[in-house]
Amino acid sequence: MGEFRPPEELLRAAADGDPSAWTGLEERFGQRMWSVARACGLNEADTADAVQGAWLRLLEHLHSIRDPASVGAWLATAARREALQIIRRGTGRHPHLCLPEGGPFDPDPASAILEADEGRLLWQAVSDLDEPCRTLLRLMATVPDAGTHQMAVRLGVPVGSVGPTRLRCLHKLRTRISLEEKVP
Repeated sequence: MGEFRPPEELLRAAADGDPSAWTGLEERFGQRMWSVARACGLNEADTADAVQGAWLRLLEHLHSIRDPASVGAWLATAARREALQIIRRGTGRHPHLCLPEGGPFDPDPASAILEADEGRLLWQAVSDLDEPCRTLLRLMATVPDAGTHQMAVRLGVPVGSVGPTRLRCLHKLRTRISLEEKVP
């Protein structure tokens, strides 16, 4: 497994023509892009087109990304926009909901609001945790396929402590959320 490289470093290296940086970007953010496009209700072929279109947009805007550290969010947004364009071309209308993560389309606006509120509450609970839990849980969410070695390097801990730390952090998060649910 390769060394963890920050997204902004991968973006700079890709702009300089480093093929391994493109591979690193795809490994880091490709699955998230597929999830975003699938969440818009696309079939496999259209999902592939949306993801490919997002990569093309990155290539076109490689030198003009304002926040290189947020290239993952930029790619997810680009994949969502490409998916929406495919939907509009196919149906002639704009879907009123394109969820950022997988799952069937739910036309009930109340459900969408509740899900968004739950997400906000979850991330607030994560933000209230101490380090290294806050960073570890954010890393797990934003780079789900990061290996134990990458997490250890990012957190500055031994590789053998990542698993037990992850369990402790998830337990702390569950406890915090359970306590907040009990408060009237």
